Amino acid sequence: MNPISRRRGLAAMAAACLCLPAAPLALAQAAPAAPRGEPIRIAMIETLSGPFANTGEAVFRNLVWATERVNARGGVKLPGGARPLVIERFDSKGQTEEALSSLRLSVDRGIAIVAQGNSSSAAAAIIEAINKHNEREPQRRQVFLNYSAVDPVLTNEKCSFWHFRFDAHADMRMTALMGVLREDKDLKRVYLIGQDYSFGQSVLREARRQLGAQRPDVQIVGDELHPMARIKDFLPYANKIKASGAQAVLTGNWGNDLTLLVKAAREVGFDGRFYTFYGNALGAPAAIGDAGIGKVVAVADWFPNTPTPESEAFYRRFRERFPKPEDDYVHMRQQLMIEALAQAIERAGKVEAGAIAAALEHADVGLAGQRGRMREGDHQFQQNLAVAVMDRQGAPGVKFDVEGSGYGFRVIRNLTPQQAEMPHTCTMQRP
Repeated sequence: MNPISRRRGLAAMAAACLCLPAAPLALAQAAPAAPRGEPIRIAMIETLSGPFANTGEAVFRNLVWATERVNARGGVKLPGGARPLVIERFDSKGQTEEALSSLRLSVDRGIAIVAQGNSSSAAAAIIEAINKHNEREPQRRQVFLNYSAVDPVLTNEKCSFWHFRFDAHADMRMTALMGVLREDKDLKRVYLIGQDYSFGQSVLREARRQLGAQRPDVQIVGDELHPMARIKDFLPYANKIKASGAQAVLTGNWGNDLTLLVKAAREVGFDGRFYTFYGNALGAPAAIGDAGIGKVVAVADWFPNTPTPESEAFYRRFRERFPKPEDDYVHMRQQLMIEALAQAIERAGKVEAGAIAAALEHADVGLAGQRGRMREGDHQFQQNLAVAVMDRQGAPGVKFDVEGSGYGFRVIRNLTPQQAEMPHTCTMQRP
């Protein structure tokens, strides 16, 4: 391991130790012993520089917090003794080729577990590369945990035994959103806009299909894709949206591309609704302000204002661990993913990709009142989905705001895993 990698690994391990809160002596004596075995390393391949760096750092915080929880209860229990989980960072710089270079580096470092998500294009390339590598070098196989690359093809046409998706795919998210849009009887004109890559294209394609099936009376007055992560000024797009007469915008945009879009829409005076996949964080609520109250709709596996005591306690613990407003971005699915990984390694009895993958196919985990299971047929995680609408903090159902903005999201629709589930076309090829 080179010095930079070693420092990163040690930093991640240090973070795992620093998170543990001070405890009364009696509790401290009863706590499990800290795992002392060789760390089980997880290669996080993500954008950690450039315009989308905040999304990668948000993932890192989530994964570190999840591994801290596993380590705090004694680590992953194996026949040779308990071992801690550690996240090693690899910067893809938002480029697929850099992601593949990072993947090769993780192989050289002997890491069997890879995690990535913030690009479906990169995820597709990683799946293909791991498929080839595992066949070519079975003694150094890798398993791929995907927490947010949601192009449906990844668990359909491009499904792989080595790939496991822990986020709902785009068609599942669209169906949940459409359940709310379908009931908006005043809506007659909608504008579709997205990032020009595989995920953005699939969102607009599915939006056209579902609108045609469920709201044929709604006119699509705009339908366009824009370059991903390259637009600095969305005012021309916002002006087109306003001029079209659209009453709502439907978009899968995420990261800076979403924040700048909603900010521009606010500047030109667009007062319609935003139906989004990711409008509930990373600057979007603050960017749109009061104009978003009752108008920005988002879909997710979980929201901080999920109305249960277990959910509230979970969210409060995260905010205690990461108190800065800009760090307020927690995903239940990433927590469940690490829980599923720990469960699978313990069932496998060893840190080997093939054994872990075989166990992950049967993962069934719960946390803070949320539960999810892995579907063996396509490796698509089945979990709750929720739809929420933006409102001012303190309004009914909005105890918590987002990133100190003063705005939060009130849950208006809950789907059980059975309601959110969709059929697949995967033909799994197993080794």
